[in-house]
Amino acid sequence: MSQAIVTRYHPLARALHWVLALAIVGNFLLGVYMADLPFSPARLQYYSWHKWAGVLVLAFSAFRALTRLMSPPPAMPQHIEAAMPGWQKLAHHATHIGLYALFFAVPLTGWAFSSAAGFPIVLFGVLPLPDFVPVSESLADVLKEAHELTAFAMAALVLLHVAGAVKHQVVDRDGLMNRMGFGRS
Repeated sequence: MSQAIVTRYHPLARALHWVLALAIVGNFLLGVYMADLPFSPARLQYYSWHKWAGVLVLAFSAFRALTRLMSPPPAMPQHIEAAMPGWQKLAHHATHIGLYALFFAVPLTGWAFSSAAGFPIVLFGVLPLPDFVPVSESLADVLKEAHELTAFAMAALVLLHVAGAVKHQVVDRDGLMNRMGFGRS
């Protein structure tokens, strides 16, 4: 199919998309790497970095959600939507809803886990953040599991999102990726 002109997302939405993408993937990889390290000063530093990145992901996600409410995304180009089977449209919407939910669920369960485990978050080593659950070993165990499950669920949805984007770029060649890309349209 020849590429028709597609309406692009606002530059701020594109910037937030890519900043969050890098932060989420990087923080996920750091979390997987550090989880099985033996206790050491390096491991403690990685945990601090992971928490700081999680707080930043949460803040950027809130800002992204707010900007999306104030400036809704452009409509899917008609030629692309018409070519998509119903299951792809459903997968597209479900993936985006799931990702937005997990943008909040993953860092919040991590923050709650840290609070319940008795390890407060001190952002950049200078700004102590409030604990919003009491210290409790049993609660920490549940929240650790919830944090891991939501993080791996987000990783799966990110892979699905990327696979869909690659399919549109390589198989369909419909220009859909231009909506979120850099440079001129």
